[in-house]
Amino acid sequence: MKTSLLIWPEGAPLFNEEINQSSPLLDCYTIESDKEIGAIIVCPGGGYAGLAPHEGEPIARWLNSIGISAFVLNYRLAPYKHPVPLMDAQRAIRYVRHHAQKWSINPRQIGILGFSAGGHLASTAATHFDHGIKNDPDPIQQESSRPDLSVLCYPVISFQVNRHQGSMDNLIGFDAPDELKRHLSSELQVSSETPPTFLWHTADDAVVSVENSIQFAQALGKHNIPYEMQVYESGPHGMGLAEDDASVRTWTFLCEQFIKRRFSSNF
Repeated sequence: MKTSLLIWPEGAPLFNEEINQSSPLLDCYTIESDKEIGAIIVCPGGGYAGLAPHEGEPIARWLNSIGISAFVLNYRLAPYKHPVPLMDAQRAIRYVRHHAQKWSINPRQIGILGFSAGGHLASTAATHFDHGIKNDPDPIQQESSRPDLSVLCYPVISFQVNRHQGSMDNLIGFDAPDELKRHLSSELQVSSETPPTFLWHTADDAVVSVENSIQFAQALGKHNIPYEMQVYESGPHGMGLAEDDASVRTWTFLCEQFIKRRFSSNF
């Protein structure tokens, strides 16, 4: 069942009425269950300039098919700049965690999944989080913004050598300082608290270099964070479910097994 809701019903921080975008929304694809199940927030890609439809609802429907409730995040885009998209992602995690009981969700089994620039947003949420703003008057903000796992699909990760220039420019502008570029290069921000991660990419991706996934995986390994990575020989950027490619479409099966190992009590 799909419903849509405002994650900041009282008004989103840094919202600009002169920008022709709605307040951030969650499209909710929840599963009725007599036990607590896991949930994943989906961040479609689009270079921080748009949201790719095939990386939204079809992904949520696939997650539902494997027993996971899904929430597609309509986060704010350029001309909004950092930290606005990250604030939206963090709020989505807090929101689902706060309302977990209503949706029969285990509050300790809430993940985030992103494609391309949405993968950058997901990786940023996985490396920049807090455990709840305890003195905040909004009880939702008191919830942890740390995801319990992340799934990164042909993600933009780095704003260093292997950056995707368009995503970086849309998120932080053309003349951002090097310190901010490092701060938002997720391979440089992995810590011992970064959640377990599943990554996939194609080796010949001509838009976002596979080095983005490789560098993030290496950083996870250095910090002993569980991860799994699948690099396929060939395929264009932006494949989504990749249903027409006999090789690449196997990512959904592999990812399902990864999620089920992490959310084992659900199955």
